[in-house]
Amino acid sequence: MHVLVVEDDARVATHVVKGLKGAGYLVDHVADGREALFRVASESYDVIVLDRMLPNVDGLKILQTMRASGDSTPVLILSALGDVDNKVKGLRSGGDDYLAKPFAFSELLARVEALSRRKGAVEEVTELRLADLEMNLLTREVKRAGRPIDLTQREFLLLEHLMRNAGRVVSRSMLLEAVWDYNFDPQTNIIDQHVSRLRQKVDRDFGPPLIQTVRGLGYAIRA
Repeated sequence: MHVLVVEDDARVATHVVKGLKGAGYLVDHVADGREALFRVASESYDVIVLDRMLPNVDGLKILQTMRASGDSTPVLILSALGDVDNKVKGLRSGGDDYLAKPFAFSELLARVEALSRRKGAVEEVTELRLADLEMNLLTREVKRAGRPIDLTQREFLLLEHLMRNAGRVVSRSMLLEAVWDYNFDPQTNIIDQHVSRLRQKVDRDFGPPLIQTVRGLGYAIRA
């Protein structure tokens, strides 16, 4: 499970991130509202733990932007504003749960677990589609315009990650972590090589091309 923690208080962030990692979650942390907007637009998360009062962009504005764009990722609001009116405001802005500071980590963990179960129950996906490209996650078959495409296991995982994030820019570091399970950059062109081979299979004999390079940022798959 992949969790994004958006918290500008370094002490609280360290406590939450360390606890979630200890519970087996893959955790990203940002301390700025503008950076949080970029992350939710370019990465897929199972749960977001979101502080309300943040630099540059307020937490409720982030929530409203997510929901307006159709992003239904479960969000646990974490805030020092714990009165009833603020809780109601947070939930009506699109929050799925609200936890006031100070808090016990055991309670935060239980709420994150509940939200992740809710997302898993709602979003169990067996097929991915984009334009005339189809991917069956059960049979591991890929077709474009009805024609089978033979992919290696790594190419399949790479295409799956791109399709799960269709329309979003996926950075090289995100692909290294998701497909190769690297938490560091090995300073090779392994990503570019695999994307090039994937393009040959997915785009070369079809049109229009779907896999795009976003200069300086990474890759995206778009209709």
